[in-house]
Amino acid sequence: MAETGRVSARKVLLILFRILFTVFALYTVYLIFRNSLEAGAASSLRSGRFTETLNHMLTSLGFKPLTTAVVRKLAHFGEFTVLGFWFTLCLRVYTRHYIRHISWPLLLGLLIADADELIQLHVAGRSSSVRDVWIDFGGVCTGVGCTLVLLLFFGAIWYLLGFGSHKKME
Repeated sequence: MAETGRVSARKVLLILFRILFTVFALYTVYLIFRNSLEAGAASSLRSGRFTETLNHMLTSLGFKPLTTAVVRKLAHFGEFTVLGFWFTLCLRVYTRHYIRHISWPLLLGLLIADADELIQLHVAGRSSSVRDVWIDFGGVCTGVGCTLVLLLFFGAIWYLLGFGSHKKME
């Protein structure tokens, strides 16, 4: 009886993680597309203010300031890194064979990067570039890679602590 309660709790936890990771991934896509729909003037103003604040912090720490263009590219890279992270966690809670299916978050990330640039092509004051797709996809790959390393690390710890799929020695 205790075993079925334990299995039931695991299933509930799995469903909870599926819901959470999927919502976080979808929300990240929403934020990416919302930023892309922002008119060029508003986007430039926001980027300029952020760059100014960031450069103030960097120069106070003794670093050289960054250009707005570099900050914008880093922002693209960063948001797509987060997207790769959530997509990989989604993959992990939907299948036990996440390494075998790792192409799914990569493909989805590339498609969203393409859609992001397509959206910007049709927004006043914005432009689209293949280079930005590659920057975005690089972010997805980084997010996927870092998440895989974390999953493998925590999986190894889980296994070494005796919770893995091997039989415990009595």
